[in-house]
Amino acid sequence: MKKYVIERNIPGVGDSSAEQLKGAAATSNAALAKLGPDVQWLHSYIAGDSTFCVYLAKDEDAIRKHAELSGFPANRIIEVKTVIDPSAAG
Repeated sequence: MKKYVIERNIPGVGDSSAEQLKGAAATSNAALAKLGPDVQWLHSYIAGDSTFCVYLAKDEDAIRKHAELSGFPANRIIEVKTVIDPSAAG
């Protein structure tokens, strides 16, 4: 599977309560359950009016189907080509 970063523009998401985020996670998980093994949510970063979600998926279509089922936008879908960290300098 390929790794993707999905940018979701959701006004006010950065001010969400823990309970609201719990509900959003449950909504996402319900959509994932319908899609089977073609897409997996790893984690999300919440910043201001956006979330940046990291997913594994067979292709962009699986990401788009998740967005449709969950009701969360997928404003940008970017395939991750390579991951580096500080150890790459050594």
